[in-house]
Parts: sequence; structure tokens; C-alpha cells
Amino acid sequence: MTAIPLHKSAVDEPHDAELISRSLRVPEQFAALFDRYASQLHHYAARRLGASAADDIVAETFLAAFRRRDGYDLNGRCARPWLYGIATTLIARQRRGEVRLYRALARTGLDPLGEPVDEQVVSRVAAQAQRRALAEALAQLSQGERDVLLLVAWGEFSYEEAAQALTVPLGTVRSRLARARAKVRAALGEPSVTDTSKETGNG
Repeated sequence: MTAIPLHKSAVDEPHDAELISRSLRVPEQFAALFDRYASQLHHYAARRLGASAADDIVAETFLAAFRRRDGYDLNGRCARPWLYGIATTLIARQRRGEVRLYRALARTGLDPLGEPVDEQVVSRVAAQAQRRALAEALAQLSQGERDVLLLVAWGEFSYEEAAQALTVPLGTVRSRLARARAKVRAALGEPSVTDTSKETGNG
């Protein structure tokens, strides 16, 4: 009787920390992290800086991560917060470009990616005026508030993952997120909502 070959499942695949550890001996192993996260990281960066700038952000993120991999905490099985933290730092260096993109959207109402910019930030809206108001609100947020809001909204990070990515206390993430959401709601003319999860932080 011929044995039926078994397909290797995703469960059997090495976790991120294991790949990083292996890459210290065999650098080519690091390429698997690129395969896992480059696409979603590109989308996140493109939402913030535009598609062309996102290409550079992704390339610089993985180059920086590769160079720093010997300092990675191998207790963190998932490297996604680490990679997004590097990308967010790189995006912050182009703060003027990010704000210009939101200002342009506020003027024209045209999203460069062809998607509603407000998706997952607040309730889905279709009105162009609402999109413009949100873009203006994003442009006026502080860098810290914007980083937290967009990691949670567009990166789909938990509060704990956002704190890890930004290397700030969990309370700081909560307080920044509460302020950012309040400003966005105000810009959209929505009633203020008490955030019961808000904690005092170093915001």
C-alpha cells in the first residue's frame, strides 16, 4: 500500500522568533519574515504616506530589522509589533509628508488608495465631506496620537501590541487613543463617547 504524503500545516511552520534565531546562523532564513509581513506592512504604510513612499518604508523596515535581529527578544514569538514599531519610527521621520497627504485628502476628498480613509477608525461613512473632515482631524493629531490610532485602526493591533510596537506603557496607549478618538468624533460632529477602558498614562 502506497503511503500518502502529508502536507506540512501552518502549525508546523516555525514562529517568528525561531526564524530570527535561525537567521543569525543562516541569514537567508530572515526572508520568511518578509514573506509573512511585507504585504500588510506595505498597506499600512501606504495608508499613511502613499503607495510610492510605502515601498521605501517597507524596504527600510526590513533592512533595519535584519541589522538589529541579534537584539530581538526571542521570547516574543510574533515579530509583527517589532516590525511595525520600526516602520512607525520611519514614518514619523516623514511626518510632513504624511500631514500633506491628509491635507490633500481634506481638500479634494479623493483617497489615493481608492478606499475610505475612515474605515475601521469610526463608523463607516460614505459622504465625501465626512472623509475630508476625518483627514483634517488626522492631520491635526499629535504624532503619538496618530501612531496609536492608526496602529489600532489600520494595523488591527490590540492595545497591548500597540504598546509593544511603540515601546510605551499600556496606559499611554489608552490615553492617547482616547484623545485621538475624541478629536476624530468631534471633527465628524459625532457625540462624545466615554471610553471606560481609558487609563491615566504618560501620553
